Amino acid sequence: MKTVNAIEVNHLTKEFGNKTAVDDISFDVKQGEVFGLLGPNGAGKTTTLRMITTLLKSSGGSVKIFGHDTAKEGRLARSMFGLTGQYASVDEDISARENLMIFARLNGLSRAASKQRTQELLTEFSLVNSADKSLKDFSGGMRRRLDLAVSLITRPALIFLDEPTTGLDPRTRTQMWETIRKLVAQGSTIVLTTQYLDEADQLADRIAVIDHGKLVKIGTPEELKKQIGGTKLNFTIDKAAQMTIAVQLMTKQLGESINQTGQRLSAVLNNISQLAPLLDTLQRSKIAISDLTVQEPSLDDVFMNLTVGKN
Repeated sequence: MKTVNAIEVNHLTKEFGNKTAVDDISFDVKQGEVFGLLGPNGAGKTTTLRMITTLLKSSGGSVKIFGHDTAKEGRLARSMFGLTGQYASVDEDISARENLMIFARLNGLSRAASKQRTQELLTEFSLVNSADKSLKDFSGGMRRRLDLAVSLITRPALIFLDEPTTGLDPRTRTQMWETIRKLVAQGSTIVLTTQYLDEADQLADRIAVIDHGKLVKIGTPEELKKQIGGTKLNFTIDKAAQMTIAVQLMTKQLGESINQTGQRLSAVLNNISQLAPLLDTLQRSKIAISDLTVQEPSLDDVFMNLTVGKN
């Protein structure tokens, strides 16, 4: 039996007057994966997310949630996911416990079930000690955890996280990452928009890069890194008199352009296996080097390569 995708986006488009904010985007999200949506501010990722979650009507195209068309079966599709935004949609003047109870009741749980689910979520998100405090006394991290807890009241199979760790300190961000990993381990599918590339690298199974309203690339973090080039090699030639011969040897060995800044040389390796023979050649030629660094491509490199200056 064929597994239904968690999300199917086909030719999704959104126009605001003469401006096309989202331009004919198509992609699928598999069940059980973390799918990252990356893009610069104004790229169209939040507009895409809002259309998928039925908060915004599309100008064209279609979205299916677990096989259900959001335009024709909106209510059913909405019942299958939870949405967490950057800012908690909760009441500032009441406690975390009261907020969770209200949302549980709004989601159709009985009073007893609401009480039980509230306690489960307070425990799971380490909010028990602050459960009865006013939200005005909550830190940003506690607010974000409560927002995520609210979106999980009905245990949705699909969870949308819109920049869930923006503005959080590193420790709280790491706690949120652990919570997200736990949700995936329990079988949830997660769509994540983030401005932190290390977050996408850590959490996402696949990433879609959106820029100027278009889908420019999709793949695993590793696939995207490989597509933009190889490993960066940098080192210093200790004796300036040996620069010319060092450049000649590197060019012959690597067959690539060598960058020179003073006595610092850098090159891109197509394959990490090129490193050992190159170092051996330099050593046999008695060329002393120092400050050697070998750097794999990062998602930052991917992001810059795919989005900067692409008009």
